Amino acid sequence: MNTKTKKRNAKPKGKPRQPRKKKSVLFVAAEAAPFIRTGGLGDVAGALPQALTKAGLDVRVVIPLYSDIPDELRQTLTFLTYTYVPLSWRNQYCGVYEGEANGVKYYFKRGGLYGHYDDGERFAFFSKAVLEMLMLIDFRPDVIHCNDWQTALVPVFLDCFYRGNSIYAGIRTIYSIHNIEFQGQYDSSMIGDVLGIPEARRQLLEYAGCCNYMKGGIECADRVTTVSPTYAGEIMDSYYAYGLEDILRKRSFKLSGILNGIDVADYDPTTDKALFANYGVEDMSGKEVNKESLLRMISLQYVPTRPMIAMISRLTSQKGLDLVIDVAEELLAADVQLVILGMGDWKYETRFKDLEHRYGNKLRVIINFSKDLASKLYAASDIFLMPSKFEPCGLSQMIAMRYGSVPVVRETGGLKDTVPAFNPMTGEGVGYTFKTFNAQDMLGAIWRAVDTYYNRKDDWATVVRNGMTRDFSWSASAKNYADLYKSLK
Repeated sequence: MNTKTKKRNAKPKGKPRQPRKKKSVLFVAAEAAPFIRTGGLGDVAGALPQALTKAGLDVRVVIPLYSDIPDELRQTLTFLTYTYVPLSWRNQYCGVYEGEANGVKYYFKRGGLYGHYDDGERFAFFSKAVLEMLMLIDFRPDVIHCNDWQTALVPVFLDCFYRGNSIYAGIRTIYSIHNIEFQGQYDSSMIGDVLGIPEARRQLLEYAGCCNYMKGGIECADRVTTVSPTYAGEIMDSYYAYGLEDILRKRSFKLSGILNGIDVADYDPTTDKALFANYGVEDMSGKEVNKESLLRMISLQYVPTRPMIAMISRLTSQKGLDLVIDVAEELLAADVQLVILGMGDWKYETRFKDLEHRYGNKLRVIINFSKDLASKLYAASDIFLMPSKFEPCGLSQMIAMRYGSVPVVRETGGLKDTVPAFNPMTGEGVGYTFKTFNAQDMLGAIWRAVDTYYNRKDDWATVVRNGMTRDFSWSASAKNYADLYKSLK
């Protein structure tokens, strides 16, 4: 045996190399698809953990076990254990259940508080129970990732009550703000009476004379994120911050924005079963089939050369509906059609229905929400209007582009980050934008889109293709979150 062979077969010196441990993350949210969702947070909490798991992280999700979770999904859950959660002077029962969906393990917590007390007490209990659960299950996260005001107390409780326990040693926290308008504000008596926070630490939650859960999350988390880079900058301005601008400016060193993605498998015009005809970027013929079929279904005349504008939105002031109402008659005087799908504030439902009564040949207002109908409308529309007053991220504009509907948006939050304006000189960009929250500025952006649709067919085909081929998957976002997790030492 020669020397080289001996060296190859020689026993290595020292300890054998241990496999690198996966970064482990506990994702805490008030809702998560597919079990329960009421809005964008449920989509994020369903899709992001899947993308992080595919990226090689060990991710688990914990949400409340609501009675509204469908029975067929509840029956897939397994009871693990139970405990009693101390919350100020209370000691409340909590059962822990486990389930799995799309390769991600979920934990569910159940206790007598749910459905009996107000939201402040319910989600305080949930936040404390998340930490108590870690003593009982076989999972020790490196990072706890909390979302919105309902889970903002997790970092607060961790710092106030659990840091001295070796089980929690080294755990870092991230707090994500999905919408700063909703902060979990209650009477300041909650701090001691309900949450049991020591008097010496009450400043963590006390803000502007009340108990503010979101403020506590910002103070105590190791990192604070928002759902788009632009929104991270905007919320340090009083116009967007709903009173939290001072604390965010002071804590700006730990604030960053990571753009949301969408589930590109779920929102795919080549496979979406809700459509009248499937289509893709290489063969767009099916899009016209969808337009004709939808217009006939909702009793509007189909004219192949006429652009159809869609809005799919909650009917609230945040979504810029006042701008639409201000110029609706001027807009509908042009050779366009407008279809609005959504529900919300009574005043907007009433105003739009009144406009429909007067412009029934050009406007259809559907006071409802249906994912099936939303898919049909994305596929049928030529232009997608989203003139939000503020928009932390927004998913609708990304979905619209996947279906070949060109967005017209205000340059705010995630809309600015996802919809660069089309430049006919370079052929770059995916939509038409306006800056100020002004009805005439919005109308100008609509006219630019309509003009391109009518008069510059090649440019229109380019902007449609640019949007359809843009990568809105969760993979890029997951990488950014993974890098953030790894940066926490």
